[in-house]
Amino acid sequence: MSANTRRAALHALISAPGVTVSTPPILIPPAAYFDLAGEELGARMILTQGPDGSEFCLRPDFTLPIAIEHIATGAATPAAYGYLGPVFRQRADGPAEFDQGGLELLALPDADAALGRVIAFARAVIDIYDVTAPIIRMGDIDLFETILAACDMPDVWRPRIRARYGHPEAMTGLLDRLADPKPPAAGPAGLPEGDIAEWVRELMLTNGLSLTESRSPEEIAQRYLEKQALEAAHVPGQTIDLLRNYLAISGPADKALAAIESLASATGINLAAALATTRRRLAQLRDGLSGHVLFDAGFSPRLDYYTGITFEVTGAGGLVLVSGGQYDRLLRRLGAPEDIPAVGCAVWADRLEAEVQ
Repeated sequence: MSANTRRAALHALISAPGVTVSTPPILIPPAAYFDLAGEELGARMILTQGPDGSEFCLRPDFTLPIAIEHIATGAATPAAYGYLGPVFRQRADGPAEFDQGGLELLALPDADAALGRVIAFARAVIDIYDVTAPIIRMGDIDLFETILAACDMPDVWRPRIRARYGHPEAMTGLLDRLADPKPPAAGPAGLPEGDIAEWVRELMLTNGLSLTESRSPEEIAQRYLEKQALEAAHVPGQTIDLLRNYLAISGPADKALAAIESLASATGINLAAALATTRRRLAQLRDGLSGHVLFDAGFSPRLDYYTGITFEVTGAGGLVLVSGGQYDRLLRRLGAPEDIPAVGCAVWADRLEAEVQ
């Protein structure tokens, strides 16, 4: 099969009956990415300005523009969108422009069937490019969130820990800090917020600092009180050990899930329902992709709108060829009036083509 034939086969997949081919503009406003996609992707975006000073970025992916357009146009649900075209990101290992294809399914009534359809799409793409021994890496965000909800800790820390899920270095740094809490910073502890703001204002004026060019005294006072509250809310050492042990679990999926089950049992956390769902998703991946599945308890996209399972497929070259998962929080975060369950996957056309060469 020639490269042109493979490309045509990929296009046939993204434009199959019942799938709307989406072609969002290449130049799009970057606000949604800054708000939702996190610092990593934000730092890799290619930004530009219009004649009137309006900011744009070169399209770094298809998922957000498709979701935004779906909401803006009031499109009916359920909906299936396919795409194939260039995206733009600054990368250390390749050109900044490369092609992605993919399938996004919104509001399908049967979540298992929707995931199965996405897995079948991924399988079809892998077959087109004759990837004979794919390695599948799987994670489960719901499982981590279930553990986090059951842990003994002050509530103020749960969203902060969740925000670092998928960021191994940041998570390690936070857990290290929680394990060795420092005394609260010196300052006007015990004063009401308004008095603290006045104290900050006097300090700024005394030191010749502007009251308008950076954070205001009121914002600084509010942040100071938040930090004081956080520093006073200690996380038990047993909870930190539990999270570290959980995040370190990785390996063949069945063994990894058995290790998580043992960890939960030893710590009195009921994970039965969550693990049953994870094992059902694992069976779908294993049956649909016919590959070796690794479960990594710490694996997650660095995007907090993802939910449920995530997966990625690597080939002989070790690069990610396909990545996908559930992202039930995205459309609500973008302004949809109600939750819209969503699942999809993206494929790297250039890397897939390189696998064939």
